[in-house]
Amino acid sequence: MGGAVSAGEDNDDLIDNLKEAQYIRTDRVERAFRAIDRGDYYLDDYRDNAYKDLAWKHGNIHLSAPCIYSEVMEGLRLRPGLSFLNLGSGTGYLSTMVGLIVGPFGVNHGVELHKDVVEYAREKLEDFIKNSDSFDKFEFCEPVFVVGNCLEISADSHQYDRIYCGAGVQKDHENYMKVLLQIGGVLVMPIEDQLTQITRTGQCTWESKNILAVSFAPLVQQSRADGANKPDSVRLPPVSVRSLQDLSRIYIRRTLRRLGGGGDDDDWDWGIDGRGPGPTQRHPATTAAAAAPTPQTLPPPPPPQKRKRRRRCSRRRFNAYVFGDSQLINPKPQAKLGCGSIGGWEEEAEEAEAEGREERGEEGETTTTTTTVEEEEEEEEEVMVVGGEEEGEGERERDMAEVETLKQANVLRDQIMALPLPESLKAYLLYYREK
Repeated sequence: MGGAVSAGEDNDDLIDNLKEAQYIRTDRVERAFRAIDRGDYYLDDYRDNAYKDLAWKHGNIHLSAPCIYSEVMEGLRLRPGLSFLNLGSGTGYLSTMVGLIVGPFGVNHGVELHKDVVEYAREKLEDFIKNSDSFDKFEFCEPVFVVGNCLEISADSHQYDRIYCGAGVQKDHENYMKVLLQIGGVLVMPIEDQLTQITRTGQCTWESKNILAVSFAPLVQQSRADGANKPDSVRLPPVSVRSLQDLSRIYIRRTLRRLGGGGDDDDWDWGIDGRGPGPTQRHPATTAAAAAPTPQTLPPPPPPQKRKRRRRCSRRRFNAYVFGDSQLINPKPQAKLGCGSIGGWEEEAEEAEAEGREERGEEGETTTTTTTVEEEEEEEEEVMVVGGEEEGEGERERDMAEVETLKQANVLRDQIMALPLPESLKAYLLYYREK
């Protein structure tokens, strides 16, 4: 299944194609897809096919097509603090992307039939945490994988806010999947060649919506032959409370990330329970105060005036050119144009020189500086002025922006390394990452 969009040269190119084809429609899903390189979940010999919109299978390892994962991520309607269960978690690619959205106060569990695939998923997860440049830009809910058949989950298991099943579900097992879902939760799974979104609206009420025509291999059922042992039930990972040490690490990293202006979780201001006010919501008292009626007799306050920032040109050197004892290179007087023009620099230089002479009690004509042809060419290369405006100003600003972007990549690590803490504690705050 796949082939709905053009192949990309790299991960970003693939995501651009998925956005253009409207498979990726929200910013959160886009950020998660860009943060995790799909090629990292391929074996090295098959990485050339990673950015095609095609499914890939090698032995027990399997990845669905990018367009399928895009529709699944959009259909799950993820947000911070939710609990997520991945039935048939495979390589962990989808679970890792979900972990970037649900955040550190969410729950992220996966069940996979094959033990070798679970080991592969754990290796890829460790590699992402230790080596990915994207890890420090997000608050992450690390997925926990267990080995077992998702049709044998223990009856006393807790329910989840979001569930995805990565194998074809027969009608006989539809209700079994629904029981694992909390009221208000969303389940996405393929049923009868249709990727279906099911929302639990009540204790016994559901709403279904077909998302996309798909083709999935069916769920593997354990043999029920006579005399065969009953398969062991799958115990899902417990939902545990984070330790105080772990909470401290989360909030220290969050604070440093916001102080540094980096990261993609700036709009995820959630409390410990993960269900705090959203980015556009306000405290009730603030909302009430804003909605309170104001007397009509009072005119509205004037809008705040923006303070104009004056450009400082004191660092620029200006040389006046002469060809003799008193003849200037520009004998015509120029109007005052400010610091963005030659005339402005002349007047500022003359004023500064006059003030210096007054302080020293000196009198006389303005001293000029004679420059050679080489110095004049160097000066013209440094600052080119055309019609009173500087050429290359936009180019210099772009260069500064690129440098700032490069600095931003490691700003959290630099901030942690600068803290007056023992090296062992710094390593813990960095999740023992070496990059």
